[in-house]
Amino acid sequence: MSDAVRHEEGNKVFFQEVQYFRQWWLWLIVLLIAGLSWHTAVEQLMFGIPSGNNPASDPEVLVIWVVFGILFPAIFWFGRLITEVRSDGLYICFFPFHLSFKKIPFTQIKRYEVRTYSPAEYGGWGIRGWFDDKAYNVSGNRGVQLELINGKRLLIGSQKPEELVRAIDNAWKGETGGK
Repeated sequence: MSDAVRHEEGNKVFFQEVQYFRQWWLWLIVLLIAGLSWHTAVEQLMFGIPSGNNPASDPEVLVIWVVFGILFPAIFWFGRLITEVRSDGLYICFFPFHLSFKKIPFTQIKRYEVRTYSPAEYGGWGIRGWFDDKAYNVSGNRGVQLELINGKRLLIGSQKPEELVRAIDNAWKGETGGK
């Protein structure tokens, strides 16, 4: 516990991991979409050259440019998954979709383990899943699978899943007297 740091709320932080969307192939797709929207917007809005056989109106092109040319790449650039193990539970923040941490108290966790998975199981990366089976992940294929006492399952993607499990063990045992 000596390596744990204090969090501003008074909780010890046993583990923190910040992950970003930095896969080259993902950025290739994002930048191709953004580039196409920029090209279309410049051609139509600045030079008056509409695109295609059934061109969008200028306001529609403007909206498409803002959404796909600016917001879409910004979400991927600034998006990040922050995972923390604190003395009172596991905290997850998927910025910009969560503006504060989602807390999972240790008392709600039935079991947990390191797991290799296919992102396709959950429909890719991001906040994914169906009904009682969710995933928070930004890259890779490893993470920690939580089974909650209410029967729901939550996968947290991690580049350091063994370290995350050790931190949960240390925080849970050290602060609550054990599992």
